[in-house]
Amino acid sequence: MYDPPISAGPPEGSEGPGGPDGPESPDRPAMPTVFGVLGGIASGKSHVSGLLAGPGGLVLSADEAAHAALRSPKIIEKLLESFGPDVLDEEGFPDRGALASIVFQDPSARKRLEEWIHPVVRATLHAALEDAAARGVSRVVLDVPLLLENAAEHGLLALCDHLVFIETREADRDARAVETRGWAPGEVARREAAQMPLDEKRQRADIVINNRGDVESLTQNVRAELVRLNLID
Repeated sequence: MYDPPISAGPPEGSEGPGGPDGPESPDRPAMPTVFGVLGGIASGKSHVSGLLAGPGGLVLSADEAAHAALRSPKIIEKLLESFGPDVLDEEGFPDRGALASIVFQDPSARKRLEEWIHPVVRATLHAALEDAAARGVSRVVLDVPLLLENAAEHGLLALCDHLVFIETREADRDARAVETRGWAPGEVARREAAQMPLDEKRQRADIVINNRGDVESLTQNVRAELVRLNLID
């Protein structure tokens, strides 16, 4: 459960009822339940994240934060210096397709890009979590593709109350990526080869959501888990 910094309280290390920080007071909002979503590429993580958050919750997407970071003047300047003008589109913003063709073939280029982007994404997500806790948001969902792989770097994994794995067929995910992202067949498997095996991610999760049917079935599966956790009636 995410616990934002406290501006005032007992001295560090002091104990009281309810733990080191004492009991929750009426002016201190309840902390949100934090979900971390796991699964393969094109497994439906964004859709499930929205269902888990519900109308009053919040989804924090690492991809959205990364896209915003890419469009910042500071990052654009670095892209020009390192990769040249071909990685920018006609409006002067990063061409994600052109950039991906470089970094997925050159590990050193990918490492450089991640060193620029990851600190910005990390700061953005942590700040959003603190804001959500301060506003009393009940459920927060972390849609972070490499939540387990980069756990030591971003520190988000330790904030999760539940890890949710989305169970899907590889063929379905590949077909979805071809249709919705314009990827070549087999591209999903190629990219996932550099990530933690899905079986290991599934084992790390305490909740498994079946996404092998239609949208209605998926919605019912997510709702059943929220009811089981006493988060909805």
